[in-house]
Amino acid sequence: MAIEKIVVVDDEMMIRKALETQLRNKRYSVASTGDLKGARKILARDSFDLVFLDLRLPDGEGTDLLEEIMAKTDGPMVVMMTGYGSVESAVSCMQMGAFDYVVKPFSFDQIEVVVDKVASFDKMRRVTKYYVEESDTRSSDIVGKSEPVMNLKTLVDKVAKTEASVLITGENGTGKELVARELYRNSMLAKEPYIRVNCAAISETLMESEFFGHERGAYTGATERREGRFELADGGTILLDEISEIAPSLQAKLLRVLQEWEFERVGGNKTIQVKVRVLATTNRDLTEEVSKGNFREDLYYRLNVFPMAVPPLRERGDDILLLANTFLLRHARRHGIEKISFSKNCEKAIQSHSWPGNVRELENAVERAVILSDPGKKIEAELLGLGHLSNPAPSKKTISAGKEESGGQTGIESMEEVEKRHIAKVLADCDGNRTHAAEKLGLNVRTLRNKIKQYSL
Repeated sequence: MAIEKIVVVDDEMMIRKALETQLRNKRYSVASTGDLKGARKILARDSFDLVFLDLRLPDGEGTDLLEEIMAKTDGPMVVMMTGYGSVESAVSCMQMGAFDYVVKPFSFDQIEVVVDKVASFDKMRRVTKYYVEESDTRSSDIVGKSEPVMNLKTLVDKVAKTEASVLITGENGTGKELVARELYRNSMLAKEPYIRVNCAAISETLMESEFFGHERGAYTGATERREGRFELADGGTILLDEISEIAPSLQAKLLRVLQEWEFERVGGNKTIQVKVRVLATTNRDLTEEVSKGNFREDLYYRLNVFPMAVPPLRERGDDILLLANTFLLRHARRHGIEKISFSKNCEKAIQSHSWPGNVRELENAVERAVILSDPGKKIEAELLGLGHLSNPAPSKKTISAGKEESGGQTGIESMEEVEKRHIAKVLADCDGNRTHAAEKLGLNVRTLRNKIKQYSL
């Protein structure tokens, strides 16, 4: 319920008390006063969702307070109250920012209708802070015709129509968020909110507030009450991106929400009930994290109702070139470049590269090549910026030399060793600056951080 706390400002005691009683009977928290001075004191000491404000008050005009409220970015919604003779003034107040007005004397049914309208609009307003609706274009579809991708598309079509929780696994850059969005777009909840939470990007101290919201004064800096992501997603879908990054201290609280669909805001004691569909992504093996004690086993099973694995790019065969050409056209249009294509050598380099950063690395490499390309010329392999990772396999002579140097061993490095050495070199070239190194590698900082941890660099 978005509307919880209401202020009634009216100098007519009978109207004020009647409205106050009606709202309290509907389980709203209500404060009331008969003048502007009292209203300002009430609004200064707490956060409120709605103000019923009389147009004429003993110590001034209701428009004065309306103007003060509208000047605040997160102020309450305002409904003006007026007599028959001042409807034009009430309409003028709506132009100033008031949500609606009611004409005295009014019925209880009128008040209920107005409060419901305010609640619906307020939720929509708050959801739009986090929810950006994706355009329904082909570019947002899962691109690929390989067997692993066709199997994935079939699973998405089947599972999307249900409300089952889905755990989407896969390496960094494979497109787990894209799969989550396709599940949402094809679900029965597609017209409801879709709230995304990047668990890896939020500090541990703020995570609980992001999930469940907080009350005013809950901690230093909490100057206003704020709804959490679960509350905003009520009736819709929430994506918990990189769920493995959630601290153990918060996992128990998250489990309670998934079991009971209820929680309290930070600093609050009111139980809030919600119902949402949960999608989660991770680039880690959660069964291994459970065995290490880093992730709760009961939470894992609660999330893993339907597991869905996104294949890495190296297992997608001809999809690699298909994706590369898709990105080529997309970024050529974006940068205003016409008649552009890959050379044969460039296509071979694209298909032979291991793409440790998967689809994200491929798109970054293609965009970089588009920017560096010369008008009217085909894109050559060196513009992809892949370095020695795009070199062809070593010759027999090189392998033989490797055997001699290693005392009879083959001398062929695993892909993990090649990647580890390359990342270490780029980090050294960037003096340890992860942001710059990630840009050179075509990875995001989070992916690089995980690689550094994986290889103990």
